[in-house]
Amino acid sequence: MADDSGLDKTEQPTAKRITDARKKGQIPRSKELDVFVSLMVAVIMLLFLGRGIVDGIIGLMQQQFQLSREIIFSNKSITIYFTQVLMDGMMLIVPFALVLTVTTLLRPLLMGGWNFSMESMSPKLSKFNPMKGLKRMFGLQGIVELFKAIIKTVLILTVAKILFNSYLPEFMGLIDEPVKSAIFHAADIILICLIILSSTLVLLVIIDVPYQLWKYNKDMMMTKQEVKDENKQSEGDPLVKGRIRQMQMQMAQGRMMNDVPEADVIVTNPTHFAVALKYDQQNSGAPIMLAKGTDLVAAHIRNIATGNDVPLVAVPPLARALYYSTEIGEEIPSGLFQVVAQVLAYVYQLKIAEKKHTIKPRFPDNLDIPSEFRTQ
Repeated sequence: MADDSGLDKTEQPTAKRITDARKKGQIPRSKELDVFVSLMVAVIMLLFLGRGIVDGIIGLMQQQFQLSREIIFSNKSITIYFTQVLMDGMMLIVPFALVLTVTTLLRPLLMGGWNFSMESMSPKLSKFNPMKGLKRMFGLQGIVELFKAIIKTVLILTVAKILFNSYLPEFMGLIDEPVKSAIFHAADIILICLIILSSTLVLLVIIDVPYQLWKYNKDMMMTKQEVKDENKQSEGDPLVKGRIRQMQMQMAQGRMMNDVPEADVIVTNPTHFAVALKYDQQNSGAPIMLAKGTDLVAAHIRNIATGNDVPLVAVPPLARALYYSTEIGEEIPSGLFQVVAQVLAYVYQLKIAEKKHTIKPRFPDNLDIPSEFRTQ
């Protein structure tokens, strides 16, 4: 992470910030929680399997001290015998080792989750910088780790001394018991001591887990400038996005202007609005909006239409209604079918009159724009 020591980190981390941190191997972890969970699982396993393991060890010891003369003085037999003893001994601890292995694999799910980062595994020269090492040792994290180590040492030593004083007489009394009974009794005492010692670490877990979560969130906090920079990276620079939109509009206008010569009529305001309509009689569909615009764009549409002999009809209410109700490439609304049909009929009659050099038709004066399409 970048060093922003001179800036105020007041903003909560974004999802991208947390994702990038995980890729670098930066996730909340508590060593105390890991140790506590491993010890407690081991203790629980000993509760269920301890007597079986002790019984198995006793059996192996009895076998080793009861070797026959033939086995002792036979090179081949002694190898086979001790190999079998070794295999039997390993089978005693295999269930225990498997459970601890599974615990080690599942333990990260308690805090931080699974995370595999090649970046955190790659060598970094900065890790060999003695100044940074001293900074870590004498920084806040180093002080906290020292404080935890002192508490752990004092806590374990104190509890161990209490347990030693409490169970010493019982331990000394084992010499009066039969060997097998004494071994089981000693195993029970050791197991009880392990349970108590392991349970005392819960105090460190209660302190360390909230601290690690707080520290992780504190390290992930962002400055306002970092949030702005990240938004630019993820959403794009506003200036660049504005330029792209402008270019898209220019390209769309260019395509729109290319369609103006194909129009059947240009309905105008007459100066502020202009819309180009085309009606395909073969498809018998509704008229389609080929182009539209206001002010300078409208003037450009009128100029192209004039240069290509496309009729211009000034119907201000209709021009505004078409402009606001229809997008380029769409059919006009059904509510404007009748009034547009009247305009198109006038245009067709006008073309016929010009072709035959007859009297021009009179423009319809009863154009009725539905109220829902009227604009101010």
